[in-house]
Amino acid sequence: MATDPGGTPPASHPQDPPDAYVGLAADEAERRATERGWATVRSLPPGAIITMEYRAGRLNFTVDGGRVTRCWSG
Repeated sequence: MATDPGGTPPASHPQDPPDAYVGLAADEAERRATERGWATVRSLPPGAIITMEYRAGRLNFTVDGGRVTRCWSG
């Protein structure tokens, strides 16, 4: 990923670790992700069939029982 001369990553791809969202309530995780600059936040039920195209700036959550059980970028 390219950075500007100051070392700041592009705004479209925040650098917070996806694992930091696991265990949070789904609404809290979505709020935090949006505040931290993720352009798209996608909540999915366990076992959901999804496309596998990579999108910079997208954060995906698997939500079960109202809690994030898995999280990944792209």
